[in-house]
Amino acid sequence: MTGNSSRMLSLLSLLQLRREWPGPVLAARLEVTPRTVRRDVERLRDLGYSIQSTKGPEGGYRLAAGSQLPPLLFDDEQAVAIALALQSAPSTGAAIQEAASRALATLRQTMPHRLRHRLDGLRFTTSASQPTADPAALEAVSHAVNQRRTLRFDYSAQANGEATRRRVEPHHLVLRSSHWYLIAWDQERQDWRIFRIDRMAMRLPHGAHFDHRPLPESDAVTFLASRMKGSAEGDRWPVQGTFVLNLPSRDVAPWIGDGHLEVLDEQSCRVTAGSWSWAGLLAWILRFDTPFTLVGPEPLLNAAAEFSGRLSDATSPPSGPDTTTIVSAEHAKESAA
Repeated sequence: MTGNSSRMLSLLSLLQLRREWPGPVLAARLEVTPRTVRRDVERLRDLGYSIQSTKGPEGGYRLAAGSQLPPLLFDDEQAVAIALALQSAPSTGAAIQEAASRALATLRQTMPHRLRHRLDGLRFTTSASQPTADPAALEAVSHAVNQRRTLRFDYSAQANGEATRRRVEPHHLVLRSSHWYLIAWDQERQDWRIFRIDRMAMRLPHGAHFDHRPLPESDAVTFLASRMKGSAEGDRWPVQGTFVLNLPSRDVAPWIGDGHLEVLDEQSCRVTAGSWSWAGLLAWILRFDTPFTLVGPEPLLNAAAEFSGRLSDATSPPSGPDTTTIVSAEHAKESAA
């Protein structure tokens, strides 16, 4: 790389670091004269970079958005980060896999050998999310959130279910577990609702502006997590209980999610976990298929006693005639003949 080209890249890198640079400061950082800085700025402008001159006692420069995408400059770590993000596109829940693959191929072609070698050593397989959200729908919803414009759309609460027409005030767009969710105030139902983007059929254009109203929770992520758990308040389960499992902690730890695990000895551990209901928590415990002891609270113990009775009734012989003596109609006719 020639001295001029190397200096121009250094200048561009500096302009990307902060909003505005005084001319003399740039000259000092590059160890050149202010006149050389002006010439290099003109060369960058010829390449498509929108560099504005700023007023002031010494004058300066600002890198602004242009009408076209000029050549970009990334350091090594930025280039690897972008490549990893592009490879992870299938897990984002957005239908951008093809575009991400083309962008990754383009980026790899322009990489120097040392970076291309690093990237090739970071190949991995990503499970794709199904179904995926339409990027156009994501863009439309995000625009409505930022502009505080009401949204109109048809919504299917279940996959392939009957759609209902909605009119909402969109507040937050959240990505959770490879699914995109819109948190919005439903104007007709007068309550907060959560919508899956892949189940929305947009009706454009957007509606009128609305006044921002605060979420019931401190932030959108906490609000979504609490609703997903069925909690009326906070990111916590409606019910929570403690129990002892006769299993080594290493066999339990991968499956407890946001529960708490305490090692008792080599063959047992104490777990505190939550669920939507006591029945749900008991079913979750039974999945481990091992002897266990319920510690509490009392509602969990009462629920266990109740379901123990239900299970006993379910395995008891039915009342009435002995089913073993019932034969088919055809067999009865043959016997009578």
